[in-house]
Amino acid sequence: MTTFLILAALLALGAAALVTVPLVRRRGDARPATLTAILCAVFVLAGGAALYPLWSTWSWERPIDDASTPEGMVGRLARRLEKQPDDLNGWLLLGRSYAQMGQYPLSAKAYRRADRLANGRSADALAGLGEALVLGEQSDLTGEAGRLFEKALEIEPRSIKALFYGAVAALDRGESELARGRFQLLLTGNPTPEVRRLIEQQIQAIDVELQQRASQPAASGPEVKLQLHVTLDPSVAGKAVPGAPLFVSVRLAGQGGPPLAARRLEAKFPQDVDLSTGDAMIAGRTFTAGQEVEITARVANGGSAAPRAGDPVGTVRYRVAADGKRVPLTIDKLTP
Repeated sequence: MTTFLILAALLALGAAALVTVPLVRRRGDARPATLTAILCAVFVLAGGAALYPLWSTWSWERPIDDASTPEGMVGRLARRLEKQPDDLNGWLLLGRSYAQMGQYPLSAKAYRRADRLANGRSADALAGLGEALVLGEQSDLTGEAGRLFEKALEIEPRSIKALFYGAVAALDRGESELARGRFQLLLTGNPTPEVRRLIEQQIQAIDVELQQRASQPAASGPEVKLQLHVTLDPSVAGKAVPGAPLFVSVRLAGQGGPPLAARRLEAKFPQDVDLSTGDAMIAGRTFTAGQEVEITARVANGGSAAPRAGDPVGTVRYRVAADGKRVPLTIDKLTP
């Protein structure tokens, strides 16, 4: 900006000279118009200085050194990350900063970099990217953004951002019980009084819906079971820790979050496994005939229900049917 002002001043002086020099130059018997020349010079210089701030689009109240402004600090952070591209926390901070400034495409770009650095294991990166995509209208809760929030909840079940968007997505899918549970968890995060009131109102609305649903007569029919035949492929058999448990779970295809049903079993192969409504993780939320589900069988080498890198795992997609046929499920991969 300083260079521009110097050039503008030189141009203004040149313009003043074009006007004043002819006036002060003697021509024959005529006297030089010195006073007129001075007035013209003052008019050209002062007028230009007064009108430029009025007509220009430059914000003259902006500090000359903008390093302390939000934009300046974000720019400095972005330049630092160009030299330190492996700084995970720096990319997370840059993503949050761009989001606060409303620059959602840039926020999404920063969060994607953070997600790559974390190898998909950062709930903050996943939830931040999902929010940037939603607010930037690049995705909705039924697309990539929704999947990102569900994955974030698998890593960090109490992620505030993922819980909020995950609850809204669950409502959109008609999973009222899941939405209620997520809204209830949000209350444990000490929200502001205004936010707490809105969440409590939403929970009350869900309770009314659930009560109305419970008062309706239940449809009669045979209990639906998922009948599986689980085997362990020789290619990964050596990676299974002796004595480790086997976890079998079922989710709606393409959706994350808590499973519809799950069982913990002894890891022996081959074996037949049956999953029914009695194995539901949340009362009243289970699978029904006609749904497309994804069934996962995993040998938990660490003994935990949470997946761990190196666990032998297998998945299969299946449309639920009450035909009594067993679904073959082979454990043939390792958890990344």
